[in-house]
Amino acid sequence: MEVPSGLLAKLWSFVSFIPFFSLLFILGLLKAAIIGPVAAAIIGSGNSAVVIGLWPAHFIWTYFSVARTKRLGLALKIVVLVSLIVPLGLWPVVAVAGSILGGIGYGIFAPLIATFQAAGQNAIDKCYHCFADGCLSTIKGSCTVVVDFTDFCFHSYFSYMDELSEKMPPDEKPMDVKLMKLPGCLLVGLIGMLVDVPLITVVTLWKSPYMLFRGWKRLFEDLIGREGPFLETVCVPFAGLAILLWPLAVVGAVVGAIIASFFLGLYGGVIVHQEDSLHMGFSYIISVVSLFDEYVNDLLYVREGSCLPRLRYRRNMDRNPEIEKVDNNCCNELESKGQASSTQLISENSRTLKWPIQQYRPMQVWDWLFKSYEVDGRILLRDGLITIKDIEECIVKGNCKKLCIRLQAWSILQCLLTSAKADASGIVIGDNAELTRSNMPRDKVFEWFAGPLFVMKEQLKKLELDESEEACLRKLVMECKNETPEDWNDSGYPSEDSVRRAQLQAIIRRLQGIVASMSRIPTFRRRFRNLVKLLYIEAIQADASVHHIGGILKARLSGQRSSGKGSKKDGYENDDAKGNKANENLDVV
Repeated sequence: MEVPSGLLAKLWSFVSFIPFFSLLFILGLLKAAIIGPVAAAIIGSGNSAVVIGLWPAHFIWTYFSVARTKRLGLALKIVVLVSLIVPLGLWPVVAVAGSILGGIGYGIFAPLIATFQAAGQNAIDKCYHCFADGCLSTIKGSCTVVVDFTDFCFHSYFSYMDELSEKMPPDEKPMDVKLMKLPGCLLVGLIGMLVDVPLITVVTLWKSPYMLFRGWKRLFEDLIGREGPFLETVCVPFAGLAILLWPLAVVGAVVGAIIASFFLGLYGGVIVHQEDSLHMGFSYIISVVSLFDEYVNDLLYVREGSCLPRLRYRRNMDRNPEIEKVDNNCCNELESKGQASSTQLISENSRTLKWPIQQYRPMQVWDWLFKSYEVDGRILLRDGLITIKDIEECIVKGNCKKLCIRLQAWSILQCLLTSAKADASGIVIGDNAELTRSNMPRDKVFEWFAGPLFVMKEQLKKLELDESEEACLRKLVMECKNETPEDWNDSGYPSEDSVRRAQLQAIIRRLQGIVASMSRIPTFRRRFRNLVKLLYIEAIQADASVHHIGGILKARLSGQRSSGKGSKKDGYENDDAKGNKANENLDVV
């Protein structure tokens, strides 16, 4: 769109924006006042009932899993069992309070944001959507939140505990602590929490007004100049809403920093155990405040560094003076170059900076994955690698390894094989869609899942599998355990190279591990359950149509047999009729 230029044009843009935004904001608040209490009641009561009802089971199973695990040594296991009483005892209180506050926030902001979305979208009945959007969808979303939270408490939590109790590989050593270091760790952790929490809180409160006014200054400059988030018409209402909600963002940042300060202080005990020195632990208590202050300064684009003292709390923190001198020169050079640009707003260059790379959102990738699961599920049903019995078992038990793990691993393996065969720079995940490291979502959880897939794609590319190996590999993913090298002895795999087979088994096991972790995400589990129901309906319909066609053929065959029992004369007449029909067909040919 055309950006206004000149003082009068910018002033008129600002004045005309105020009534438009005010009307949308008032309408959104009215909808929130009506829908908000219903949504808050659904989320608060539903999540609280799940937490309180499952708390005894969570308490007992957590202690049982920790006591049974082999991944923790005896000393560390005793420490964990003793310290678990605090988080498990506070869990119902924190969860109920969080559910109530989260329900209130969702009930208020969901209708409000939906109102602004309706104003920005290109719809015919925009006025109707401004009034209707965010009412029924907020109530449905509240029910979805309760369902996802229930999935996490019923499935994901117990899945994590079961993984903790699994047998440990023989080459892996259990985690443990030395009892002689434990008193010093506890002492430094306690002192660190008592010292760092108030100091970090003071630093956070001292910098919070600067964060508030600097954010407002930037947003108002963008509003008047129609730049940055105000450049596009669709984004104008949301950017205006950001001005009003910016104090809440500052409050959330302050609360998050105060909560994080407890863990930063307790980490001093870890430093004592790792460095085997009380002196290093106390040095960390002092230095972590300086580190936090420097991080806040970088976040707010102010002067780098911190005036607070920073001591050496690691033995390997020594630096070469020459390297340090070079680093300081580089930093000074970058600082001199960036001083002029740091004073400018990023939004000031929004008209000249046009990124050619389209950044995918996590939900887009999940949609592509589930579309691939749906298509591949139909293929596996057609080929007989998945049966109706398997789908019924998944629906009844809720955890069928063949569908929950192997189907998804098979589908992702298809993407990796296609990408490796096409010599793609990333992973082909859909029609004309390729996920690369440059356009993948900048989400830490997503990077944790997608990062190993790029490595596995390169491994498959170097192996250069032929068609027979790919076909056999797809079958082995669905029908073989792939836990030990001996599982492939009688599989009929074309290659006899043991190293090659071990590499492929490792890739499959890693894929199955990634899928198992993905299945613990509540939203993922809900969508996969809907996919299984869809496959079940299609399988039932396909089976019914096959039986129906078989019944018709059987009836026709039985009718022909009964008609064959007539007189010979009738038989001759039938033969003559068939002969005449055959002759007619030959004439046509």
